[in-house]
Amino acid sequence: MSRYALHAEWTKFRTVRGWVTGLVVAAAAMAALGLSPGMQGSCNVAGCNPPLGPGGELVSDSYYFVHQPLSGAGRITVRVTALTGQIPWASGGPGMRPGLVPWAKSGVIITASTRLGAAYAAMLVTARHGVRMQWNYTQDAAGLPGAVSAASPRWLRLTRSGDTITGFDSANGTRWTRVGRVRLAGLPAVVQAGLFTTSPQYSATQGLGVSGGPSQATGHFDHVQLESASPVAGWAGAMIGGAGGGVAGPAVGFRQLRGTFTVTGTGDIAPAEPGPAGLGTTVAQTLIGTFAALIAMVVVGVMFSTAEYRRGLISTTLAASPRRGQVLAAKAVVIATVTFVAGLIAAAAVVTLGVRALRDSGVYVWPVSAATGLRVIAGTAALLAVAAVLGLAIGTVARRSAVAVAAAIVVVVLPYLLAVAIPVLPAGATGWLLRLTPAAAFAVQQTVPQYAQVDNVYTPVFGYYPLPPWAGFAVLCAWAALALALAAILLNRRDA
Repeated sequence: MSRYALHAEWTKFRTVRGWVTGLVVAAAAMAALGLSPGMQGSCNVAGCNPPLGPGGELVSDSYYFVHQPLSGAGRITVRVTALTGQIPWASGGPGMRPGLVPWAKSGVIITASTRLGAAYAAMLVTARHGVRMQWNYTQDAAGLPGAVSAASPRWLRLTRSGDTITGFDSANGTRWTRVGRVRLAGLPAVVQAGLFTTSPQYSATQGLGVSGGPSQATGHFDHVQLESASPVAGWAGAMIGGAGGGVAGPAVGFRQLRGTFTVTGTGDIAPAEPGPAGLGTTVAQTLIGTFAALIAMVVVGVMFSTAEYRRGLISTTLAASPRRGQVLAAKAVVIATVTFVAGLIAAAAVVTLGVRALRDSGVYVWPVSAATGLRVIAGTAALLAVAAVLGLAIGTVARRSAVAVAAAIVVVVLPYLLAVAIPVLPAGATGWLLRLTPAAAFAVQQTVPQYAQVDNVYTPVFGYYPLPPWAGFAVLCAWAALALALAAILLNRRDA
């Protein structure tokens, strides 16, 4: 690409007031939508401070715990004969109905302390995911499949030796299978061991909305054995982390009768996540204006190409620069650069000021590392730049402004509109749109991971995308590269 071609295309762009105005309008729209009054919360009144797990991650740590101290080496063994529960009505009606959320869980746990976010390991039964061993909130290993019942009970065991916790399960209490062995660094000499039950937030998608509320579960235990160097005569019960929202129905707690225990709890022991089943929102909420900027910048990209055909100036351009591929490359570099700079300035301002505005409004915004924040800002600017290049390529192929703009809207804007802005498609169709179309690039704005052991509404509305951030961006780049290649071929073959 020659310096002459690049300078010529830059001169064209900066001297056309409409194109420059289009960029300014795009950046202004992005800022206006991102900074306009919107969400309100109560974190500045009630306070919102999710506990941190051993790895520094934000966690949910709320469960009913029936425990004794475990000094030194030892083990706890139980048989779980049933897991029952109550969930809200899907219609949002008053009271509760029988049912369990998929990750309702009950079992045995060894924890460093009852402090929120403490290191732990647990063997547990779940409503729909069989037996699991889970530890330190983010880790999960599968044990025996199937639901627990009186006809199909599950035996669970945890053993402690120093900092090492080993989990076992059994269908009959005789033949045991090791599910996992983990090391909990810094485990104190005296830990807390016992029975627990918890039940995450219930949520149901109804049309475009989500309904739900706190749920409860009750674990039914017998054959409870705690072997410790310093045994304690009685069990103590406590709700760890609060009751999780004032659930209607049976109160949390436990009952002990002739060697059997029932433990009722609510909450979750898992990674915390934003969304309808979680707390707050993400940095991506400040970037809702990206969609408006996308439309404007794609149109500018299209017009940067088609204007010369409409005005009959393409012949002059190609006569001055006979190497047609070089002309297209220069146009692509110019449109990518100016849209990237405009998008970068707007994204940086919106994220910085938008997060502050949300927090001032009492909304909990999930913290991100400096590297993640930089990726969101730079990735959003790169998304807009590559989308503009895609618009340029479509304009070069179509040569007519109306046709090119319509095609660009269908290819670039419509998938995002259907999948994110106005989600009217089923989850499966939305997932494919966000894997195969240019809208996949919005994954660069994702700042929170998805966890298999946390049921949530994992949709773009709440900041989740099916592809990793840069993989989604690569999909848009592939579309732009293919469109540019086609444009270059046609530009070389057709008459000006």
